Amino acid sequence: MVQESDISEVGQSIEAMGLKTNYHDYGEGDPIVLIHGSGAGVSAWANWRRTIPPLARRARVIAYDVAGFGFTELEPDATYTIDYWLEHLTSFLNALGLDKVAFVGNSFGGTLATHFAIRYPGRVTSMAMMGANLLPHEMLPDLDRLAWGYEPSPEMMRELLEVFPYDKTIITEELVQARFEATDRPDYQAAFRSMFPAPRQRWVDAMAPTAEQLAKVQCETLMIHGREDKLVPVDVSIDAAKIVPRAELHVFGHCGHWVQMERPREFMALIESFFFKS
Repeated sequence: MVQESDISEVGQSIEAMGLKTNYHDYGEGDPIVLIHGSGAGVSAWANWRRTIPPLARRARVIAYDVAGFGFTELEPDATYTIDYWLEHLTSFLNALGLDKVAFVGNSFGGTLATHFAIRYPGRVTSMAMMGANLLPHEMLPDLDRLAWGYEPSPEMMRELLEVFPYDKTIITEELVQARFEATDRPDYQAAFRSMFPAPRQRWVDAMAPTAEQLAKVQCETLMIHGREDKLVPVDVSIDAAKIVPRAELHVFGHCGHWVQMERPREFMALIESFFFKS
């Protein structure tokens, strides 16, 4: 049985879209692909090391570093767009021989999974997501200045991490240092800066599906959101759940953008009851 301590930042690798792609692969059964968010210093390991072990008891769980993040090889002069990330995701699934998968997406990861489900409806069995940007909306200041406008320093990393949860006591010095060190690599700093240059409202609008696109989502969809989310307003999920035909919505009170970290037990109960009905 896999434990959190068994999972390291660098896992296996496979070529996808010509890039050596870092990923973690545990368990057996129907595949569930985990897609991380877009904050500075993020990776599959950072987002999912606590989620993989319980899910891997009942499914094959695959968590990968999206192109431009973590320990996936960088493409020089890449232009990072939803289409670019979709091409990489599609190539990654094809390289693993996965024709049909379920998704769990954190924030940006939920947005990316939704676009994949819109474009390839026959390849997605179901998907769950937390704090995803699912409709165009006014950008919140902390997303602009901290999450996407981050400049590497321990002080700014602490300020950024304290925006994610409602309960700031879960932010430790060890976590701050680990996430800061992940951003303190010049090539990845340059890649991150190129993704969301100011003015950043245009990237919120460009990445979000439209209402017309959301109405085409065919699979069962679980939307999870923290009521006190300071990066993606809870109203985005509330409005999206009215549009997606087979949507369920759960809102956690006294919870921010990091549902899986702040409410891990309740989060896993929701995820397991959604994916494993019996």
